[in-house]
Amino acid sequence: MRFLSRLLVPFVPLLALSVALAPAGASPELSPRARDLVADAACLSDALWDARAGLLWNNEKHESHGVRASSWYVLGLMARDQPGDRERALAALRAVLAQQIDAPGAPWDGTFYRTAEESQPRHDAKIWHDYDPNWRQFIGSAFALLLLEYEDRIPVADREAIERSLERAVSGELQHGRLRPSYTNIALMHGFLQGYAGQRLNRPDWVRASETWIKAVHAEFAPHQSFDEFNSPTYYGVDLYGLALLRRHGATPLLRQRGAEMEAALWRDIAKFYHADLHNLAGPFDRTYGMDLQRYVSLTGVWLRLALPLDEVPLPPLATKMDHGRDFLFGPCFALLGAEIPADALPHFTQFSGERLLRRPIADGKRIATAWLGRHLMIGAEHTGLSREARGPTGQFRPATIHWRAGPDTLGWIALIQSPRVDAEAAAHALSIRAIGDSTFRISVPGVAVEKIARQHWALPGLQVQIDDDALGFSAQAGDGFVDVTYRGATRLLLRPRIVTSLSP
Repeated sequence: MRFLSRLLVPFVPLLALSVALAPAGASPELSPRARDLVADAACLSDALWDARAGLLWNNEKHESHGVRASSWYVLGLMARDQPGDRERALAALRAVLAQQIDAPGAPWDGTFYRTAEESQPRHDAKIWHDYDPNWRQFIGSAFALLLLEYEDRIPVADREAIERSLERAVSGELQHGRLRPSYTNIALMHGFLQGYAGQRLNRPDWVRASETWIKAVHAEFAPHQSFDEFNSPTYYGVDLYGLALLRRHGATPLLRQRGAEMEAALWRDIAKFYHADLHNLAGPFDRTYGMDLQRYVSLTGVWLRLALPLDEVPLPPLATKMDHGRDFLFGPCFALLGAEIPADALPHFTQFSGERLLRRPIADGKRIATAWLGRHLMIGAEHTGLSREARGPTGQFRPATIHWRAGPDTLGWIALIQSPRVDAEAAAHALSIRAIGDSTFRISVPGVAVEKIARQHWALPGLQVQIDDDALGFSAQAGDGFVDVTYRGATRLLLRPRIVTSLSP
């Protein structure tokens, strides 16, 4: 029962669902799409609200309370501003503040419990397993945004509590020097947060340090206009959040300029890899939680909801069960900042701009991404210098990918999900792979049949794939809606996919 003291917050009555669907009342500066995003995210959060704890349940099973999502809910409530929303927001704010860890000298000092039920980290606690230091940046930046947008609605005592929380979060991060500029999404949030806290708390040394930090992030980005965490549909969304915070609220002109510059460049790169007709990004993916943006919630998709008509947004329908659906609750933070997509990039998100072959050196240039986008087919690949491996179905690295239009409303995809130290390259209608060891592809498309997949030819709905290989063996195994194909001991694979369905131009 240790966590009960962190759950004692004032009771706030549960609002009717119809309130969540009402238009935002106190944020006329938000665009209609931003107001809709706030309303939808707040509506989903309303259904998870536990007034006794002042926090959101992590899921419908009511097994634990989520701390980070509750901080986003605070912003959503303030932005929606319907009757009772401000009171509920303050209750949630106080509950989240109570979840910050006060452990001076410990690596977890200043971060937040992931759930209210989580145990106090022990002296031998392991990062990621027992605590998450990144909650400092996620929740700290939400608190900063709360003060920047709604300080006049927050009682003095709560404002002072937020300031103490920001000081603890930044100080706790600085104690151990774990961050590096190439850890892009957290590095960007940290750069903003340290500068903002320095400005707010009269710590000019923090403001100067934030400039130095963002200069280092920019120095890694500038040579090839790419981040080390390359083509990551979810983490790009966090990158865009950190950059938008810098662009709009950076503590100095340099921070605002660097944020705007990198934000615009990132949007341009996303646009080049985006296929508007397939509603997906071409691979390769350094970090991804799925292969079809219409089947799971990616934060890049959430950002695009601020810029595109609903029927063109690469997100699953809100009325359905969404994989990674809780990431949608991040939406109010994005809505308050606004998506500033360069005018030359925006058309790529609304209409397929034509066949193209892309080559993008990543970060320091030691890795190279290639992609080919055709009318109904796209291929992605990453040359790693044999420095990275695909680690199975639950891994996030997808170094070789194929997407295709399998029918008028059907998308198919292929991904190399397991391979030791792999290099890959994309070309028009070709995907070449070099590796040593077993390589496994996952094929996912409605109607896929394992008996139609042979070693040198895959007959798939809407696609034929010819394969050249030097493998020692071959196997294909059917799963739930997919087939896994393994080439045992292969060092060379060449896939040549061709669309075979008759699709309108």
